[in-house]
Amino acid sequence: MTAVAENKPAYDGKVLDLTGKSGARAFKNTLATVLIVLAFAVAMIPLLWILFTVVSKGYHLLLSADWWSQSQRGITVRRAGGGAYHAIMGTLIMALITAVIAVPIAILGAIYLVEYGKGTRAAKVVSFMIDILTGVPSIVAALFVYAVWITVFGFNRVGFAVSLSLVLLMLPVVLRSTEEMLKLVPDELREASYALGVPKWKTILKVVVPTAFGGIITGVMLGLARVMGETAPLLILVGYSKNINLNPFNGFMGALPTMINQDRTELALPNAADRVWAAALTLILLVLALNLLARLIARFSAIKSK
Repeated sequence: MTAVAENKPAYDGKVLDLTGKSGARAFKNTLATVLIVLAFAVAMIPLLWILFTVVSKGYHLLLSADWWSQSQRGITVRRAGGGAYHAIMGTLIMALITAVIAVPIAILGAIYLVEYGKGTRAAKVVSFMIDILTGVPSIVAALFVYAVWITVFGFNRVGFAVSLSLVLLMLPVVLRSTEEMLKLVPDELREASYALGVPKWKTILKVVVPTAFGGIITGVMLGLARVMGETAPLLILVGYSKNINLNPFNGFMGALPTMINQDRTELALPNAADRVWAAALTLILLVLALNLLARLIARFSAIKSK
């Protein structure tokens, strides 16, 4: 037996060659690769189709400075002109209020589940309730806030009520993503901090959260993208206004989803159709801009090894 054959494992006196691929294995590997590429292409086709349609039909209005600086006050469905400033600001204001309320609650809840509540009954209850909130439709969240905010307390339909309903939708997304990011932090980092005599709360604040900060920011952006395009809470909890209203506690407010809904029934009219596509593209660009901003924040805030 040659030296090469002596290094190969033997089974019942026969030398096994484990270095080469059999024809069947090579075929299965090629088939799996082709199927994965085809699945990726099939998933990308509708995405690219939607992006191409929205961009091609809505970009020309975005090139005008009036679109970013004026409202739709006095503009009818048959008239051209005006802008989306009122809707852009309304969307950003309600999204900001939603994030200010939902993000701290979600991060603190995730810290409790990962760092303090392992195996406890309270943690199981919190996790179960978050699972329920994950599957709640937006219209159900809006109707719940309507029943409490308007029916019980007698308040008016305002933008702040919309933010309260969006909190119920954003909270489970941010909490679950933050929970998974905190679980990915190696236990060795916690143990090294404890070995130096650092208290647990300071270890979480100075070591665990900064290590997972990039993933937490990504979860926050996913949550914002989830709620910024919701229409049902806007229709139920605040009326659409073509005027500029920057006060979420008084009067109707414009928003990009309701601006789209306002003109969608008049798509046969060229000016109305142009505004619908332009508002849709503006909403996509807002979400994209927020994601890019979050990536930059996460990049420059991450812990750097020396």
